[in-house]
Amino acid sequence: MERYEIETFLTLAEELHFARTAERLRLSPGRVSQTIKTLERRLGGPLFERSSRRVDLTPVGRQLHAELLPAHQQIQRALDNASATFAGISGVLRVGFTTPWSGALFLRAVEAFNSRHPRCTVQLQELTYNAAVTALRDEDVDLVITVPPVEEPAITVGPVLFSEPRALVVPADHPLATRGAVSLEELAVLPLIMGAGMSHAWQDAHFLLRTPQGRTIPQGPAASGWQETLALVGAGKGASVAPLRAGLYHGRPDVAYVPFDDTPPLDYALMWRDAGDTARLREFVQTVREFSPETAGRSGNRHSAPA
Repeated sequence: MERYEIETFLTLAEELHFARTAERLRLSPGRVSQTIKTLERRLGGPLFERSSRRVDLTPVGRQLHAELLPAHQQIQRALDNASATFAGISGVLRVGFTTPWSGALFLRAVEAFNSRHPRCTVQLQELTYNAAVTALRDEDVDLVITVPPVEEPAITVGPVLFSEPRALVVPADHPLATRGAVSLEELAVLPLIMGAGMSHAWQDAHFLLRTPQGRTIPQGPAASGWQETLALVGAGKGASVAPLRAGLYHGRPDVAYVPFDDTPPLDYALMWRDAGDTARLREFVQTVREFSPETAGRSGNRHSAPA
């Protein structure tokens, strides 16, 4: 197999979408399709099942992917290490995170990154949601994991690393606290604690004004951080929407986390300044992606998800 065939096959096996594969490889969808067809003819059978709605690996395709991916990763890692040596990956990289589980992912990536690039120091910094984008813009950090969207024109939103189910955070003594699940209609029951200092794009995406049935969602007081939000919820001043996993890290006796059964998950993505796109940053981004649950689930990566 030629290198371009290996890269095309592995990328399509990860994306399971011809257009996205073409975009990542900077090829036309037709070129991707032609390369896969040529490879399938050479091997003697189909590697992908194609329909008008989806693309999936055949059993032989899954076997080839499982055997080929580790070898390709090892080769690519050796090439990257050689390139990094010549490029002189060194200095300091400052990365910020907004949740404990994002920090756990960064810590795993930092350990691997340091083993490959011992001359580069990675500094971790915990940030609030409303401070993350500001820290990027003001060059206080070089990279963050946080929830899109962002309306700053000079900031790149990179790949989604993982997604989290959402929960409604209510006072522990509220009737909704004992429910097994809630819907978006319950947002009209309690005032919604608003986020102080959030961008208009972020507010519009994550703080609804009406429920799907058109009921008005009352607005409660604004909070500048998560602990302040929880204090307001616990005091009965309103409710909030948060990742369900937050209940494991921010459990309190005066609040309850009730999962939604009708909302899409929250996506967490890497973000960096356009002007800060350096070889050092690209190397670290690639390392983080190796450990992300999203990449692991789609590419067969064996690294475990962050706790």
